[in-house]
Amino acid sequence: MQPYDHGGDVYGGPRPKVDFSVNVNPLGMPPQVAGALSLDPAADARYPDPACRALRSALAKHFSISEENILCGNGSADLLMRICAALQPKNVLLPAPTFSEYARCVRLFGGTVKEYPLSENDGFAITNGFLHAVTPDTDMVFLCHPNNPTGRLCPPELVAKLADRCRDTDTYLVVDECFLPFTDGVSALPLLAGHPKLLILRAFTKIYAMAGLRLGVLLGDAALLARIAPYGAQWSVSTVAQRCGVAALANEDWIPQTRQFIRIERQRMTAAFTACGLTVYPSDANFLLLRAPIPLAEPLKQHGLWVRKCNNFTGLDDRFIRVGIQKPAENDCLLHSIQEVLHG
Repeated sequence: MQPYDHGGDVYGGPRPKVDFSVNVNPLGMPPQVAGALSLDPAADARYPDPACRALRSALAKHFSISEENILCGNGSADLLMRICAALQPKNVLLPAPTFSEYARCVRLFGGTVKEYPLSENDGFAITNGFLHAVTPDTDMVFLCHPNNPTGRLCPPELVAKLADRCRDTDTYLVVDECFLPFTDGVSALPLLAGHPKLLILRAFTKIYAMAGLRLGVLLGDAALLARIAPYGAQWSVSTVAQRCGVAALANEDWIPQTRQFIRIERQRMTAAFTACGLTVYPSDANFLLLRAPIPLAEPLKQHGLWVRKCNNFTGLDDRFIRVGIQKPAENDCLLHSIQEVLHG
């Protein structure tokens, strides 16, 4: 078995009291999604629509783009694997730290990863220096927007400059916007028309709390998506996932409601963690990167609270943890446990 380097693996032993190691919407699924889960058992006995027609139609309306610019998959991880299988980039640029699946998928298909180190002194922000690291030898760039595990957004003008730089160097640019709906950030979608090698990843996993249903979306040039699509399995998106995706998009209030909740709770917990003696790095997302004086992950696990250990992210060590924002009572439970571990 390959090592599992992410949060949320609750299946190998006692379940946590609260799992802060994942960054799924603390408000849970929209009611429409929960209702759609068992809506049509007869349809679930048939093969899924391999073209995801109803879902792509709903997504086209949601994003105001053409259906031909949309490819659906079995979560964003499936689509990442397809991108690397189809395009097989040899020289890939990543900021560091960032989501580890990019490097894993690149290396599986024989590519080499160059990491551009982000500065802790800058709060791990991606700056103009990243643009200059893109050269004509760079086959592909991954940008996690907002970045994971830091939660930092890039300014829209920096994303646009990066897209232009990649176009000028004939480089594929993959912008991962799976956490963008939690933020007030600007999507790279308007850049698609002038950048044929730009790909944008979205997922229902986080914002709609559909991690177990597995539903991801890739947006890009129609001809490029046609190259990538065959590298996924037939019927990779289940009938249930397609139906629930359509139901999720029908709830237009879910994203602004979630953003408001996250904005308030993130600000409250940033102040509380800082007062507790932790370093809290700026975040625009639904999670916080923290640095403690001592490693906290294992002591907190004894309290039944799981956080994401960050020592397998480049540039971070076991004093860093990532905490997914939960509901206030659960967040307070974490805060009290950290205070107890640190101060007795």
